[in-house]
Amino acid sequence: MIKIAVCDDESSFITKIKMNLEQFIKTEKELATIDVYSNSEFLLADIQEGIYFDLLLLDIEMPNKNGMDLTPLIKKSLPHALIIFITSHLEYAIDSFSLSIFRYIPKQDLNSRLFTALRDAFHFIKIEQDDVYTIRTHTNYEKIFLKDVLYIQKEGKNTVFTTFNGKSKARNSLINVYKELKKDEFLYIDKGCIVNILHIMQIKSNTVQLRNGESLFISRSRISATKKSINTFWGDYL
Repeated sequence: MIKIAVCDDESSFITKIKMNLEQFIKTEKELATIDVYSNSEFLLADIQEGIYFDLLLLDIEMPNKNGMDLTPLIKKSLPHALIIFITSHLEYAIDSFSLSIFRYIPKQDLNSRLFTALRDAFHFIKIEQDDVYTIRTHTNYEKIFLKDVLYIQKEGKNTVFTTFNGKSKARNSLINVYKELKKDEFLYIDKGCIVNILHIMQIKSNTVQLRNGESLFISRSRISATKKSINTFWGDYL
């Protein structure tokens, strides 16, 4: 599921963009949700409170915070979100490149250029999602990039992801998380712990030494299998 936000202070243009998005989703048979905002402050507040979006379509010329001011604030909370600028003023195009904008579409060219931009954005997001684990709660989405995961442990009925940036908790069993990962680089070293092979520096006695300096216990029954899995993985990838 791809989550989209549209922000424009003109209600008629919001309607136009939303209709184009709905037509694209229907034609391409995509799974997506669309949230619309007529006030950039409201969009920013939702994002800062934990609402996640994969793709944002922003008007540049808006009261309160315009698209140019809004983008760096959005990127603080959603560094991996894609942003498409839509504007009537061509002079903003050059400035938008410094903000890592995915696409820039003049309003007068919306009908001819939006579908291509959406097709590229959806393709990029889906490739990225293959390497992301999404934690869902009642009010929030949190995306964890698998390359950043050091290890994953069972904690009661929850599963805790430890990354270079800290810890994140998912209301899910460790077994289910492992099945959902579908990645060769993750292996069990104990019934309550999965480790990312990419961050194992060495095996020492009955522990693995990780890139961040931590050591994790390997159960006796899994030492041989752990060594074999590491050798097989690096043999396949080198």
